[in-house]
Amino acid sequence: MNPDGLYVHFSCACLQVVEYRGSYKIGTASESVNAAYIFSRKDLSRPAIQIPCASKAVVAVRFCPIFFNLKATNSEEEWVAFVAQRRDENFKKVSATNRERASNPTYAYKKGRLGYARLEEKILDETKSDATSLPPHVLWKEARVGKDGTVRDDVQHIYDECETLSQSISTAEDQENRSVLSRALNVPEYPGRVRGKGHGCTPTSLYKNPRRRNPSNQEVMETLQALQAQVLQLQKDNERYRCMEKCSSQLKETSEKASINCQNKFPEGISSCQLYLSSPTYRLVGKGKVHNTSGDLLHHRPLPDGHLKVSVDVVLDKDALLPIPDIVSETTLLRDAIGSFVAWPLDLIFIDDETPTKPASKDKGILRHNESVASQKEVFAQGSQQLSQKIGSRQKNKRDLPVTSLPKKGAFVPRYQISLETLVDSSDMATAGAIRLLDMEEDIFGYSCTETIGKEDLEHIFRHQELGVGVIHTYIRFLYDNFMRGNDQLSNRFRFVSSSLVNKALICREPDSCREYLVKRFMASSTNNLYLWPYNSGCHWLLLAIDPLKEVVYFLNSIDGEWTNYPDMKQLVDTSIKVFRSQRQARVPRTKSSNITWIKVQCPLQRNGIDCGYFVMRFMREIINMNQIEIPITYFDEYKCAHYTRLQLEQIKEELCQYFIEKRLISI
Repeated sequence: MNPDGLYVHFSCACLQVVEYRGSYKIGTASESVNAAYIFSRKDLSRPAIQIPCASKAVVAVRFCPIFFNLKATNSEEEWVAFVAQRRDENFKKVSATNRERASNPTYAYKKGRLGYARLEEKILDETKSDATSLPPHVLWKEARVGKDGTVRDDVQHIYDECETLSQSISTAEDQENRSVLSRALNVPEYPGRVRGKGHGCTPTSLYKNPRRRNPSNQEVMETLQALQAQVLQLQKDNERYRCMEKCSSQLKETSEKASINCQNKFPEGISSCQLYLSSPTYRLVGKGKVHNTSGDLLHHRPLPDGHLKVSVDVVLDKDALLPIPDIVSETTLLRDAIGSFVAWPLDLIFIDDETPTKPASKDKGILRHNESVASQKEVFAQGSQQLSQKIGSRQKNKRDLPVTSLPKKGAFVPRYQISLETLVDSSDMATAGAIRLLDMEEDIFGYSCTETIGKEDLEHIFRHQELGVGVIHTYIRFLYDNFMRGNDQLSNRFRFVSSSLVNKALICREPDSCREYLVKRFMASSTNNLYLWPYNSGCHWLLLAIDPLKEVVYFLNSIDGEWTNYPDMKQLVDTSIKVFRSQRQARVPRTKSSNITWIKVQCPLQRNGIDCGYFVMRFMREIINMNQIEIPITYFDEYKCAHYTRLQLEQIKEELCQYFIEKRLISI
């Protein structure tokens, strides 16, 4: 080898050079020829042969690959092994099979001995293109064009199919799986080669794919240490759960069926409760209802020992984990379990009446954590309860009621709340677990259903606490009966979306069913409609007013948040509107095909963390009362304000209580 590494010389004692039609041909060796093969560094596959009597080097047309082995170029043993391999019967059979297969190809190569590389250079030179390479299917087609320039129909069909596939298949998919040419030909893509690019071209060299780097020893050790830490944490959690089960088993009262372990402190039936967690700190994480019924199952499986079935209504700690993950829905976070049933440890469940509270000092009065309507309502609810007791005792002795206990002149008196609270205390609703059923007509949510109202729902109204979906749906039924029933204009213009079928938990678990319900609801509209959807994000109520025909969504949030904070909800609404657009075969300008208008309405804002449900109910009432599909960005002038007053929220509660009484849902 030359010291500069540019070329390699070796003798051709076993070859002869014969002049054939003005060129040189390599034939079987008959005599020694003093010649040399010169390898160019740019193209080692095309050696030049130097003839002693020739004026310049010529390109070898055919050559034996065994002589281009740079490791042992003059080894006689290699030549003997090469000849023996070629004379072997198995090799002859394989060679004959390949020759027969290649003799009649489906798409014949028409460029003779001109390879893909030379053909690509020729095309680029003729077209004077600035490109450095051509797509494989373009080269494949040009290599099958004859001298007359005609293209066969089957070749043109494959080329057209490649052009179509190249528009729909991404570059990553083309590199990782199969090229468009292999897809069009319906043949596998063999590793180490690129179809339509010729010999020596590999996927790595063509696509410039980065090579996979093996992790270093330090990275492997860091990963191992992280896994060991996770295993230790899981072991600690497992020990903690075992201790909790052992402690709770000493207090539980086992029933005949293994599916329920009742504790004496929990009343039978359904009761409103508060949910606590003890790790990493002892804290209140949510509220819901405990179902202490005999033989109860959780997702068709027995409950674990020391646990009860709990339905989650409100989440106070959005990062709280479930004590036992839900294996059916694969839910691990408490906020994703809203509206569903989970298993909760007995010692971490407290009935609302038994929840320990810190007494406030006398000099400071009531401890007001939220300086708002809620704190004022606590005092007001206590006065209302005392007043209701006095009204009940007044039936026995009217003179026992002192004049000084009456409210001041001109002050608002929640008469229907007081009356309803008196009815509840005098009926079977006073017992825990008692419920009432309210029929919801098909025109309200697009399907007929029954809404369940429990004592805890009424207590939330009396005490001005966070509202559940049952109270929100009851107020929607009130709006339908008192504003929309019999009024064709309002009933055709405004419609509602059920919060039971579309909420945060269901969007995460069953997005397809939520989308189908919304699309079906939108398809029921014949004219411009505004769909009012109270949406619960897990621990907060907000209102969406959707105009599916104009593809406009009005976003009313009483805590001044953006819709980008609720990506799952926004994606569901956008997808449902696009599917609705497709099903009604609407023509939309290209500039708007992917854009749906979202408008943030500057609505009144709440000043605490529990008034969101009351704000949503008042939003719906005011929108229907204004009888307008388009909601101004700055809200309606008739109801524009920075915050709702206590009286405005009490009016909503009075309407609810009056509706309960008129529907005779509570009777003695």
